[in-house]
Amino acid sequence: MNSLIAAILEGDCAESVSQAKHLRRDGVGSEQIVIHGVEVAMSALDAKCTLEQFNLLEIMLAGRAVMEVMRLLYPSGTAMAGTKGTVVIAALEGDVHDLGKNILKMVLIGNGYYVVDCGRDCPLQKLMEVTERERPLAIGISGLITSIIPLVRQVKDLLVLRRLDRVKVMAGGAALKQSSPGRLNVDFVAESAFDSLRYLEEIAGGGA
Repeated sequence: MNSLIAAILEGDCAESVSQAKHLRRDGVGSEQIVIHGVEVAMSALDAKCTLEQFNLLEIMLAGRAVMEVMRLLYPSGTAMAGTKGTVVIAALEGDVHDLGKNILKMVLIGNGYYVVDCGRDCPLQKLMEVTERERPLAIGISGLITSIIPLVRQVKDLLVLRRLDRVKVMAGGAALKQSSPGRLNVDFVAESAFDSLRYLEEIAGGGA
């Protein structure tokens, strides 16, 4: 796993994919590769971003390596659209980081959900319009920077105003997972993409 983490941080796509393939041949599951490999590497990137000890090229190359590994683990088309429900995801206005959001997207699609991606730097108005149109099971908000927290806190209130209060709100990412649902005014705070998946499985099955 350490070799995978090192390859991602070096931005070496080919070696990252090779290490992921090696782990799978050894019987390591996709979830474990993501949690103990990909997300550990992403945490290291997050820390560098926070300390401003990085350059843009380094982040871009590492991000590309992450996405290649995720495509290996969760190939597009592995799940039929909409078999379990719709989820709208976004990184809110002011946050231009979308690695975490993209990982969540691939994990959810790979597990049978139809995902509508509002992208990064997404205004609340756009998020509400998409949610009103799609009527999803939940909204997933990814946040790397703390400045978006005031926006996150507005989401549920805006849903109520549009009579969409049945839509659950999930939050995750470096800036948000350190907080609580109460402080963020959301239904669930995820430590990882798989936490979000398990929460969705519960509410899709009527468990929440």
